[in-house]
Amino acid sequence: MTEFSVIEQRACERAGGVDALESRLIRPEPPESLAMIGDDRYLSVMNRRIFRAGLTHRLVDARWPAFEIAFADFDVEAVAAFDDTDLQRLARDEALIRHRKKIFAVRDNAIAMQAIIDEFGSFGVWLADWAEDETVELWLELRTRFTQLGGNSAPAFLRMCGKDTFLLTGWVVKALNEWGVYRGRTTSRAALAEIQQLFDSWHEATDRPLCQISQILALSID
Repeated sequence: MTEFSVIEQRACERAGGVDALESRLIRPEPPESLAMIGDDRYLSVMNRRIFRAGLTHRLVDARWPAFEIAFADFDVEAVAAFDDTDLQRLARDEALIRHRKKIFAVRDNAIAMQAIIDEFGSFGVWLADWAEDETVELWLELRTRFTQLGGNSAPAFLRMCGKDTFLLTGWVVKALNEWGVYRGRTTSRAALAEIQQLFDSWHEATDRPLCQISQILALSID
């Protein structure tokens, strides 16, 4: 298997040096910080990611203050109590993005999040407890529990809220192929488990967080 130092060296060359590369890399939040984030913020970020899927991020972000107002600042208990009439009205609101399935998904996700809160005390505590070597399992758990978090939306949500995760963007998958470290499907449970092991080995060898490893992979190819 290609040593990650070789991949990182190529990324450094393409970025313009070590300092230039480091300046582009993100840093995840530590577990204690994730545990302190309010449940309302997690619900907001989750649904902002859902609305971003298929749309320009700038458009969604510009509308998000109106979403905060419409959905009671994403108070989990309040949103879980919305009835169909409330949601149908919001699905026609021109201040929002009128996507009926995603509007209804906000309530579904509040209900799902409330179940986690009832069991673990807060969503942040539940999220913070997931270890890096179980990242793929976390993706699958999010996809199972929540609505509209398929594809790359679950890992993208984690990245947005600061939970360490790698992403399997087109650039990352292309890099895995070009470096000869993984070829084949990236969607089956078995494939994801194999890719998780690959990232775990690089994480152990470099002590870099998973998010930086996937960024470096993406930056290592033309």
